[in-house]
Amino acid sequence: MLGETSKKQKKSSNLFCDIIENRKLIFNLAKNDFKQKFAGSYFGIIWAFVQPIITVLVYWFVFEKALNPGSRATKAGLEVPYVLWLIAGIIPWFYFSEVLTTGTNTLIEYNYLVKKVVFKINVLPVVKAVSSVFVHLFFIGFMLVLYACYGFSPNLYMLQILYYSICMMVLALGIIYLTSAVDVFFRDLTQVVNIFLQVGIWMTPIMWNIEAMQERISGGLITILKLNPMYYIVNGYRDSMINQRWFWESPKLTIYFWVVTLLIFFLGSKAFKKLQTHFADVL
Repeated sequence: MLGETSKKQKKSSNLFCDIIENRKLIFNLAKNDFKQKFAGSYFGIIWAFVQPIITVLVYWFVFEKALNPGSRATKAGLEVPYVLWLIAGIIPWFYFSEVLTTGTNTLIEYNYLVKKVVFKINVLPVVKAVSSVFVHLFFIGFMLVLYACYGFSPNLYMLQILYYSICMMVLALGIIYLTSAVDVFFRDLTQVVNIFLQVGIWMTPIMWNIEAMQERISGGLITILKLNPMYYIVNGYRDSMINQRWFWESPKLTIYFWVVTLLIFFLGSKAFKKLQTHFADVL
């Protein structure tokens, strides 16, 4: 009996194998999760697209129209319309914030699956990451169409969006493996994550041009802001859509991002594995 238990534990310890083996289950759960978010509402999944579009329009109006004189420094140095620069940075943030918000609560939401002995609960955070991909793909398409309307034809650099999307998914997964495990024991963590995201959108930065602020902000603070892994992704989307730069042209930033991201993923998955034996008892 002990031998069988140890074999199961050993088998379940390989996260990547579990994800590959259960890829069809993950995809089906992700589709159902996406549909269930808006089940019962009159317009259904349309709300998944309306809210982000309204958010972009609000930020565009505030920075481009309402605060135009006061936001010149924010837009200084930009060679494209502000709305194009803004949307290239905020679209990856929409995905990142959605995964962190929903992923942190995933074990509580799927507590009925957590209590099933035969179910591999370590794939549940992946379900949330895949579920949010559907909306993210729509907004990537929306972004490409918007850029085309402004005369930016598709090019090879834009293919890097796929690479940066994978970067973001790995980073988000590493974080929610940790937060979802801790949230089972500390339910207030969801509120902490929401506050973190509210601050993070301004510190990444997404709304203002960090390069134009170098004269106003000390070099040390600029360096600290660039240590945020999401800076690499947001800047990468803009490099792909606007600056036409390959990711390997920033080798130090790329190496730094992957070292930090893989470390976060390793620590998050280890914490999840260590705490998962107690999930069923607490839930």
